[in-house]
Amino acid sequence: MTDLRTDEPEAYLTGYAEILAGVADTGRRPTRDELEERRLLGERAAEAGHSLRSLVRLHLDATRTSWPRVGPASSGLDGTGTVLAAVAQAVDAFADGYERAQRLAVRQEEAARREFIDDLLYGRSDLGRLAERAERFGLVLSRAHAVAVAEGPEAYDDTAPVTRTVETALISRFGDRRVLITTKNGQLICIAPGDQDDVLSFFAKQAFAATDGSRVAIGRPRSGAGGVVHSYEEALSTLELADRLSLDEPVVRAADMLVYPVLARDRQAMADLVLSALGPLRGARGGAEPLLRTLEVYFDAGCTAAEAARRLALSVRALTYRLDRIHQLTGANPSDPVHRYTLQTAVIGARLLQWPAQEL
Repeated sequence: MTDLRTDEPEAYLTGYAEILAGVADTGRRPTRDELEERRLLGERAAEAGHSLRSLVRLHLDATRTSWPRVGPASSGLDGTGTVLAAVAQAVDAFADGYERAQRLAVRQEEAARREFIDDLLYGRSDLGRLAERAERFGLVLSRAHAVAVAEGPEAYDDTAPVTRTVETALISRFGDRRVLITTKNGQLICIAPGDQDDVLSFFAKQAFAATDGSRVAIGRPRSGAGGVVHSYEEALSTLELADRLSLDEPVVRAADMLVYPVLARDRQAMADLVLSALGPLRGARGGAEPLLRTLEVYFDAGCTAAEAARRLALSVRALTYRLDRIHQLTGANPSDPVHRYTLQTAVIGARLLQWPAQEL
């Protein structure tokens, strides 16, 4: 391989004129070694950051400059064709080496990015080293960050059209805001500075649209190199809670769900409350689920009978009958503020514990 002592673009023409001269003098084709050297020069040019277009133009200029000096084999139609074929082979080999180096660089960059994402979201690696690596990908881990996680009807990776669509939308809207879009375990993930909630809200909107109805959970902003993994884990827990509670909202925030982990912390106490307050509903015709759903919607509607009836596609009279039936079975009146808190807490507990589908 020729030793390049300069980073000037013309250095990558080394040996090119000699190839043309040899072809013109003898009518031979470029040798395998000559073409391999062109490939290696193309790799070096890519690694040095030169433009392929400008380098191809240099080759064409060198061809035109060398043409008057080429030998007798280039005279006539056959000779011209031989030289032009050699030009095509040499330039093609150079471009092949250039593209080969670029593909390798892309693979290395993707591998480094994936390793960084894994370390960041799993909390692995030395935090100081992690912070240094983060700057390469646009994150400053000394700041607080929040993580949003979108879960769609199918799994996504970094090359999925959905991922590219969401990423392009965020870049177009916010430009360089030190935002990182990635995937993990089939979920879309957005990491943004903690004071840029507009970015996370826009991500949630785009993810919902691109995935035909995903659910997005947004963790709270956390500081430091370990803050990202804490916000990420919080977002994952919020997604799981939203699923267990059968929430309809497409976007759920960890900050709005803090009471639920507290309620679920003492599982046995919560199970006792559910069975004590709601267990008698199993004696209703059709089981506990229809009346449990009635309570859930009634509380979500702010204990407004007309709105709850509308959401359940019932008449107000039918809803009132159900509430009376709940009162008869449990001894607790859903419309009485004294009983309401106990019933509502028990309903939340039932969803968290997946009762009555699962026995307690």
